[in-house]
Amino acid sequence: MRYCFNLQIRPDRLAEYVERHQAVWPEMQDALRATGWRNYSLFLRADGLLVGYVEADDLAASQAAMEALDVNTRWQSEMAEFFVGTSPDEGFPLLTEVFHLSDPLENP
Repeated sequence: MRYCFNLQIRPDRLAEYVERHQAVWPEMQDALRATGWRNYSLFLRADGLLVGYVEADDLAASQAAMEALDVNTRWQSEMAEFFVGTSPDEGFPLLTEVFHLSDPLENP
């Protein structure tokens, strides 16, 4: 399954947010993989709009597994100050997929 979401980064913290994500802790990356997050990407617009994309068999289960990990608690605590409104540890609004160009070798 493919999932997409959006959040808002504080405009005055964009550079630092980008810098922090250029050095995501290896243990955080390992935890994401171990809990079923695949092809996870974040895209940031100049006004702070953050769009995330992730693939997972069951995103709710992957999120719950991450919530139980100390590394996630530490990471989210450090990241919380970057967000306007909601933050990933409070959940994030999923976007509805309206089109997907599939690989001809995939099942339709």
